[in-house]
Formats: sequence, structure tokens, C-alpha cells
Amino acid sequence: MDIVLLILAGFIIGTIVISLGGGGAAYYLGILTTIFGLGPASAAATSLVTAFPSLLIGSYSYFRLHKINFKIALRMIYAAVPAVIIGSLISPYIPEKLYSYIIGGILAYLGIQLLLQSKQNNHRAGQAAAIVYGVIGGLMVGVGGLSGGGPITAGLLVMGADMVTAAATSSLVLVTMTFVGICFHLQAGNVDWGVGIWIMIGAILGSFLAPILLNRLDPAKFTKYVKPILGIMLVVMGAFTAFK
Repeated sequence: MDIVLLILAGFIIGTIVISLGGGGAAYYLGILTTIFGLGPASAAATSLVTAFPSLLIGSYSYFRLHKINFKIALRMIYAAVPAVIIGSLISPYIPEKLYSYIIGGILAYLGIQLLLQSKQNNHRAGQAAAIVYGVIGGLMVGVGGLSGGGPITAGLLVMGADMVTAAATSSLVLVTMTFVGICFHLQAGNVDWGVGIWIMIGAILGSFLAPILLNRLDPAKFTKYVKPILGIMLVVMGAFTAFK
């Protein structure tokens, strides 16, 4: 029964988060700690490993559909990778409560931006935003074992991308960040493969479905309805993270 539940959870999360441009590590982290009882360190490492294959498949699917904005993706990757490395190195020395406040505040701020700001037209501001959101996403991966999908996708939407382009471009950035994060977290040997492998299988199945669904939708309409929902979700997640 646990195996079926794990596969189902992975499938649902994999489909939804890749459709929204995220890696889902935050959701996997929550399920692993609250439902399956893994410790924080083990859950963080397992969530990254679990999210990676589905991200890789989703990113390749978006590539075949020609939906990825490589120029912005590379700019974010250049900013994010050093942040992942730095975050991974300093994470053992950051008090857990302080980290919760920082990440919670960042998520809430991004959510408010999505709710209030529809488009960023200034090219220089867009370049700066790509770097800033890349650094934030990288720190989330390195410090907390999260995928960093929230700030990356939110940043792309604030910069004016439609939801399909944001999801596709975000998937490539997250593949790179997650791979670097895994390299550091695997050294600690905290991955629970007995649990993670089954969620991974479900997530992989979901990752095949998400790009196909998005390619059948109208990007403008999908962005119009999903953008405020994503903004509200980020605000709620930020508040929960800060004050849990």
C-alpha cells in the first residue's frame, strides 16, 4: 500500500509542478517528513534525488517542443550554480529558524510580486532580475534541499514570460541547480532510496505528461489564470515556512 501511495504522490506532484515550472522538491520534502516520517536531513537529500529524473525528462520534452528561452536560462544558471555551491557549504552553520524566516520572506515577496506586477519590460531590469532570481533559487537548493522552482518561475513571469515559456525555461535551470545540489547532498549519505525510488517512478511518469498537456493549452489564457494562483501559493508557503 505504501508503494502505491508513493508512486501516486510522485505522479501527481510530478505532473503539477513541472506544468508550473517547478522541481517539486519542496512538496516532496513535505510529504517525506509529514507522511513517511523521514528526518529533515534525509528528506532534503531524498527530495532532490527524487525530483531530478522527472526534471530532466520534462526539460528534454520542452526542448523538443522548442519552448525553452536559452538566453535567459543560461543567465540564470550562471548566477545560480555558485549560489548552490555556497549555500551547500554554509548550510550546516545556519540556524534552522533563521533559515525559515529568510526563505519564508523570499517566497512571500515573490508571490506578492506576481500578484501586483504583470510584466517587466525594461531590458536591463530583466537582466538584473535573471541574476537575482537565479541566486535566490540557487541558495534555496544549496541551503535547504529545495528545488528553487518558486523564485525561478516567478522571476520569469515577472520578466514577462508566458506560463509555458516560464515552465520550460525554469525546467532547464532547475536541472542544472538540482544536479549540483545532489552532488553535495549525496556526500552525506542521507538519501533514503527505499522511499525515494518509488516516488521517483511516479514523478517520471508525470513528467512525460506535463509538457504534452501544456502544449495543448493557450499560453496567454493559461498564464492569466495560473499566475495569480501561483502568487497566492507562494505567499501561503512563505507564511507557513516562516511561522511553522
